[in-house]
Amino acid sequence: MIRDANGNGKAGGKGKGAKVTPRLPLKAAPERPTFARERRAMTRGLLPVAGCDEAGRGPLAGPVVAAAVILDPNRVPRGLNDSKQLGMVEREALYDKICATAHVAVAFGSTQRIDRDNILQASLWALARAVAALPVAPQLVFVDGRDRIAVPCECEAVIGGDGLVASIAAASIVAKVTRDRLMMRLGACHPGYGFERHMGYGVPEHSRALKALGPTPHHRRSFAPVAACYRDREPAVVGDAEIAELI
Repeated sequence: MIRDANGNGKAGGKGKGAKVTPRLPLKAAPERPTFARERRAMTRGLLPVAGCDEAGRGPLAGPVVAAAVILDPNRVPRGLNDSKQLGMVEREALYDKICATAHVAVAFGSTQRIDRDNILQASLWALARAVAALPVAPQLVFVDGRDRIAVPCECEAVIGGDGLVASIAAASIVAKVTRDRLMMRLGACHPGYGFERHMGYGVPEHSRALKALGPTPHHRRSFAPVAACYRDREPAVVGDAEIAELI
């Protein structure tokens, strides 16, 4: 009851001119990748089904790493997601589960290949190599992004696939963990650059080290921030064989 200055009461309520505060929508639960696309393909007789993804397109140093994964339909690990949405501890735990229950293969596009062919072509090459290295040949491959890859089976590109398709999410985790471990080893081989912390990305710490120490053989000489640091230095070139020795 609301009373006026004369003590008369009137019922409160929402009149015609009353302002109504809009209700805020409930926060929707974040979507996770599912195995639905793989199951639909399997009902069409396409099996096994693989997913593939890469890690390391953007860094100034280190290879691009591609992974291909064929998940067991009866043992799909819980918690799969785009590797960028997971913390290191979650990624490592899921990596172990994926490797224990699925067919997995990885391939590397060296800095030499990146500088020669460009990062996109090196990534697509590594993705195709990862699929070819699987112990079982898939009949369908889902690949993250807009570009299909050269494989002897059906291939479907899925934009944002690492957040939609379970097999691609699993591949993104394997690629990310594999590359991070490699960059940590490179950090031990080349102290001062901080590879073990930033994984080769162009953060301020890395930029300062490039200017002070110059490029290593693992830097991508075709990337502008690296090219600007050459001056009179000419770093060695690292190919696929040298990368394999670090794994």
